[in-house]
Amino acid sequence: MNQQTYRNLISGRSKGITAILMRFLLRVVSVFYSAVIRTRNFLYDTKTLKSKKVDAVIICIGNITTGGTGKTPLVIWLCNLLHEKNIRTAILTRGYKALKGKFSDEPAILAKSCPDCRVLVNSNRTESAQKAITELKAKMLVMDDGFQHRKLHRDLNIVTIDSTCPFGYEKILPAGLLREPATTLKRAHAAVITRSDQVSQNRLNRITEKIKKINPDIVIANAIHKPVCAKLMGQPELTLEELKNKKIFAFSGIGNPDAFLNTIKKLDLSLIESKSYNDHHNYTHQDIEDIYQRAAYLDADLILSTQKDWTKTALLMKGRDDIDFGYLLVEMDLIQGKEKITQLINNTIQSKMLDGNFVVN
Repeated sequence: MNQQTYRNLISGRSKGITAILMRFLLRVVSVFYSAVIRTRNFLYDTKTLKSKKVDAVIICIGNITTGGTGKTPLVIWLCNLLHEKNIRTAILTRGYKALKGKFSDEPAILAKSCPDCRVLVNSNRTESAQKAITELKAKMLVMDDGFQHRKLHRDLNIVTIDSTCPFGYEKILPAGLLREPATTLKRAHAAVITRSDQVSQNRLNRITEKIKKINPDIVIANAIHKPVCAKLMGQPELTLEELKNKKIFAFSGIGNPDAFLNTIKKLDLSLIESKSYNDHHNYTHQDIEDIYQRAAYLDADLILSTQKDWTKTALLMKGRDDIDFGYLLVEMDLIQGKEKITQLINNTIQSKMLDGNFVVN
């Protein structure tokens, strides 16, 4: 089952007896999965299972749903902030679908976007943390996609919540997109509601109210994915204004492809067609051939993808100059609550400095 079909099923958009039966079966499985998650969280909450502390400040960027919620852009924003403070920082990531020590799409983006931070890829975050501290002398560790990874103690939990699908259709996997119950937001110190420009203010208010109802003390910020330009292969970048003169064929293999397409549409670009693959899709030469053939048939001037997809397809695109190929560069822009999030980060660092063992260098 492809990603779009699955989303249509769990959201209730798919109709008919077969869809109803499938949703029932998914809910049965969800009951067992939820029981395992709740039991594990209970064991950590009651200190039966203990989180390991290390000699560094750990800030975790995570979420409570599957799919693209904007974790990677927020990690980049955070690492740039820490770089300005001259704090030696390392990024801990499990590198989904990557071999130990190797880069997949997201770690590659982090390494390129945060050149002053070492990116350590390992599903064992505790092992990575020890390596970052002993070998790299890191004082600050940013844990990417680690909200559910409770083996390693963190000093600050920041979750990203996609405003276009904030609570995963209100159901636990696989009946919905929730990785754990929404009530686990009680563990979070801050929440960043991403893509806040793609929903109404009323919807934003409802999301905020629900988060605050779960965790009254949580700090909340609103953010957007701000388009900057289009980076092309072997050519100068295109400004957003220059993009308006192009007929665009877009493709992506991300958790929320509609958000990417909505960004293109908001820029008032000429999108002639798009194709969506499953999240973390491993592109083949045939995929690239299909993309080029379809774009050529539609007389497209530009094939446009996300940066994540670019890292996985650029080499496959090499040698082709029949149609320009590039990705839309976007940055995280905290448009509301930035000062509160920044202050929370500063307070976390300062509290660690007070114990006399934390030195900024």
